[in-house]
Amino acid sequence: MEIGYVSSSAQDLASSSYSSPSSSSLPAGLASMPTRAVKIIPLQHPETTSFAGDSSVWSNALFSGWVSKIKRMTAVEWIDLFLPCCRWIRTYKWREYLQLDLMAGITVGVMLVPQAMSYAKLAGLQPIYGLYSGFVPIFVYAIFGSSRQLAIGPVALVSLLVSNVLGEIVDSSDELYTELAILLALMVGILECMMGLLRLGWLIRFISHSVISGFTTASAIVIALSQVKYFLGYDVVRSSKIVPLIKSIISGIDKFSWPPFVMGSVILVIIQVMKHLGKSRKCLRFLRAAGPLTAVVLGTTFVKIFHPSSITLVGEIPEGLPKFSIPKGFQYAKSLISTALLITGVAILESVGIAKALAAKNGYELDSNQELFGLGVANIFGSFFSAYPTTGSFSRSAVNHESGAKTGLSGIVSGLIMGCALLFLTPLFEYIPQCALAAIVISAVISLVDYEEAIFLWRVNKKDLLLWTITATTTLFLGIEIGVLVGVGVSLAFVIHESANPHIAILGRLPGTTVYRNIKQYPEAYTYYGIVIVRIDAPIYFANISYIKDRLREYEIAVDKSFRRGPEVERIYFVILEMAPVTYIDSSAVQALKDLYQEYKSREIQIAISNPNREVLLTLSKAGVVELIGKEWYFVRVHDAVQVCLQHVESLNETSKTSNPLPGDRPSFLQRLLKHGEESSSSSSDLESGNNVRSGSKNIDPSLEPLLPRKS
Repeated sequence: MEIGYVSSSAQDLASSSYSSPSSSSLPAGLASMPTRAVKIIPLQHPETTSFAGDSSVWSNALFSGWVSKIKRMTAVEWIDLFLPCCRWIRTYKWREYLQLDLMAGITVGVMLVPQAMSYAKLAGLQPIYGLYSGFVPIFVYAIFGSSRQLAIGPVALVSLLVSNVLGEIVDSSDELYTELAILLALMVGILECMMGLLRLGWLIRFISHSVISGFTTASAIVIALSQVKYFLGYDVVRSSKIVPLIKSIISGIDKFSWPPFVMGSVILVIIQVMKHLGKSRKCLRFLRAAGPLTAVVLGTTFVKIFHPSSITLVGEIPEGLPKFSIPKGFQYAKSLISTALLITGVAILESVGIAKALAAKNGYELDSNQELFGLGVANIFGSFFSAYPTTGSFSRSAVNHESGAKTGLSGIVSGLIMGCALLFLTPLFEYIPQCALAAIVISAVISLVDYEEAIFLWRVNKKDLLLWTITATTTLFLGIEIGVLVGVGVSLAFVIHESANPHIAILGRLPGTTVYRNIKQYPEAYTYYGIVIVRIDAPIYFANISYIKDRLREYEIAVDKSFRRGPEVERIYFVILEMAPVTYIDSSAVQALKDLYQEYKSREIQIAISNPNREVLLTLSKAGVVELIGKEWYFVRVHDAVQVCLQHVESLNETSKTSNPLPGDRPSFLQRLLKHGEESSSSSSDLESGNNVRSGSKNIDPSLEPLLPRKS
């Protein structure tokens, strides 16, 4: 379909000069300027018969694509797929990388030893299980993990989750408690492997950064309060809620002991000062990693010299490497499923996000699903060597990156440091004060209190601030598990609300162009009498079609008439739907579109559709909507649709002026459209210019209109 219209709006704008749009006559030099025909680009309609088996063809093409990809894979690519470590081993630059990896590995290993014991105590386990968790999983991840800088091992948040859940099942002094923690590592590893193999890493996209920030902030506060008991010298109730913790702290204040409080506070200040110096000065960055080790050395030295009776110590730690054993307590697996899912989610949030950021900084690609698989294998193997759930650590990964780690060899070095500690240093760990380990935990979680994010959200997006506040508040007062569920639920509710209430814009034409933009964003854009141009900025489906129909009815009535141009008519005759942003339309939306067409037809309004993509147009064709509306009302550009509609509006305007028949004899809107379609119009140059047209009047050539109005 190719329709020619005479128009002067397509003249070369570069040769134009500006004249007021309100001028009633053309400049003398342009009065005789010749006009040229503007062609409407024909829209290509797909043949529905040739695509009858479109879905099966698509699935077959997808399957054949996978098969061909697998066939093209070489032996090296297969090895890289299952053993990502081969990628950096094959390209390892010994002279450049070895020294950096050794230094980074030693730094992180020194940091990991005291942290692992601290996090094990937070999880309600003996410190030795923290050392076990920082040993075998590191080596396994170095082989199967795809990140070259991620430092895995025990982390504070996962340790708190383990403590909260297992504490409700059995007492931490019971042997079953340890068995269930190890079983939890196996379950988490299996879930991570399944998600990686099924390529479900995309699910994490539905959890917004505001939820993550609010959750970690509240969790950090709970973790810090749970460690205060080692500073105060008396027991505090174990809970993931802030109210019971504060009540317990206040109720036992009469048992307060000064020595552990002073020692813990001094050690905490030392760690924080060293961390600050390490961050602010490059020459002192080794101090950041040395903080936890300094805390342990200072605390142990003080105890060995003064032997204070009021300071509790770690106690005896078994010597030697962990032995192979099968996890036990499978009868409790059902009650641990929800916790395993929660820990898996936290692991994805914490590890994959960090790993992707570090990969981008170091210039290599990272597959989220492969990363999940590597973490899962590390947890599965770790569970056979008495490890509880592990994941990537933010603080240790940052130190690893800052220390210059280039490959997974740095992780192997950290694992060797941990192995040496297990073989030779455990007798010394017996004299580490509990308050020193608590200071290490509190120092680590202080950086997780993300108050800066709340300030940023206050300035940028109040809705995200509300999400942050809801997540943080529910986590603090209702517990970590409920906090996560509420945060994710509210986040999904926001996604659903945005999807069900999409952005819809009324478009207007920018002066001097054939470009149509949102009239709210571009106030200088003008619309036309009798025509509403609507752009739907979302897929159309069952959840949002009612909202879209309601907005269309509103726009039909409540459109600002102060910036309208063209032939003056009293009401809307055409609704142009700009469907370029519509990527998908379902059967419910198709049926609603049919109903809308019938509704418009009863009010003598014609729908025109602009620029639908192939899939949307094919769906409309199969449903018979194209034939229902008419192929002549489908256009490639909004401007094409406007030209056609303007001609019809002008015809209707002239008809109403020249004749005033009786109501019973008045032709219907569609009859007038058909009649006008058989006639040739010679006045579209004035119509397209976007000025109010009167019979016999002269108007400004639209080629003289600038893109934006000039200031006088």
